[in-house]
Amino acid sequence: MGNYTREKIMELVEEEEVEFIRLQFTDMFGTLKNIAITSGQLEEALDGKCTIDVSAVTGDRGFRERDMYLIPDLDTFAILPWRPQQGKVARFLCDITYPDKRPFEESPRYILKQVLKKAEDMGYTFYADPECEFFLFHTDEDGAPTTVTHEQAGYMDLSPLDLGENARRDMILTLEEMGFEIESSHHELAGGQHEIDFRYAKALETADRLMTFKTTVRSIAKRHGLHATFMPKPKTDSVGSAMHVSFSVFRDGKNLFADESDEAGLSKEAYSFIAGLLKHTKGMMAVTNPLVNSYKRLVPGNDAPTRLVWSEDGRSSLITIPIQEGAEKRIELRVPDGASNPYLVLAVCIAAGLEGIQKEWAAPQKAETREDYKKAERLPDNLKEALLEFEQDTLIRKTLGETFVKRYQEVKWKEWRSYMTQVSDWELREYLHRI
Repeated sequence: MGNYTREKIMELVEEEEVEFIRLQFTDMFGTLKNIAITSGQLEEALDGKCTIDVSAVTGDRGFRERDMYLIPDLDTFAILPWRPQQGKVARFLCDITYPDKRPFEESPRYILKQVLKKAEDMGYTFYADPECEFFLFHTDEDGAPTTVTHEQAGYMDLSPLDLGENARRDMILTLEEMGFEIESSHHELAGGQHEIDFRYAKALETADRLMTFKTTVRSIAKRHGLHATFMPKPKTDSVGSAMHVSFSVFRDGKNLFADESDEAGLSKEAYSFIAGLLKHTKGMMAVTNPLVNSYKRLVPGNDAPTRLVWSEDGRSSLITIPIQEGAEKRIELRVPDGASNPYLVLAVCIAAGLEGIQKEWAAPQKAETREDYKKAERLPDNLKEALLEFEQDTLIRKTLGETFVKRYQEVKWKEWRSYMTQVSDWELREYLHRI
């Protein structure tokens, strides 16, 4: 993301012959939306005079239709490299306000900003580092997505086994054009599964980048005749896709999670942050793992967490400690998936860890043996269990706001009830012939 002034943006739009500008925002479920204006309306947009119907954020059209204002964040200005070079398209990520310019409290970006403001008032600056996994599948003759892939590559395989290598290369080049610093990329465990990692940044910037990342990956995949999906478990017979997130916190330029005198290299604040995450993970999983499908990934043998444990390594641990040292020391939460809303994920995780630091909680003993894992408390097995935990967690509800929570629960319970009425192919195979 850039460091732009209003004047610089006006100059760039003219010099680059930008014709259209997208004013983008994220709804409560993590879908990026926008309105498009012409460059002639840019000054009006920069003055915060462009409006949207609030139901585009909350999804409750017909119940609460009201105009809200889009306020472009100047630092998020970017020209979209995959759009035509004649009549270029740029975008802003926007905040949302009431007509009197008060922030709209149900905006996911605002919710994260509020958590970060609380941390800032305490002298803390939070950084986040996501790992983004996704599948590339073929499309059918009508361009609709399938779950078909012809490749059989495995973890970190190369071309010619990795048939998605060229698409992934173009994604990276496009992301770099948009200001991303890409650290690495590789083929993941399953056929058609990939991972691209970009450099960590302050939490709000990371959430903004995750929204940009998803849009870019999908757009470039389409150019290659492929469909990119962040669905947690698109295929029964393969592993799922995660969005592991690592956190670090700085005060006065120092990483508070690092302590070289500790056996694990962790400070008292780091252990307290771990304790906060462990206390609230079950309550926040309706946010970090928001779909019925999310829980099909979180099963034993799928390299995914199923119990409330932490360790210094281990693919099945809920929390692990990456090998970085000193100023790079981080704490990784492995439960979130790519279907989640990044703003909400970072908001609830930071709020949970911050409570642990404030109250100086001690982390439980790390898991070192199979028995340690077996004795640990299980995570929710499905969306219903996650929603019940969500209802009981006062910190997570307070972080999101009761108005937001009420609407979010309503939609997610409806999703669960709809799922429970569906008759699956598995049920027909198991029961139809013998009952």
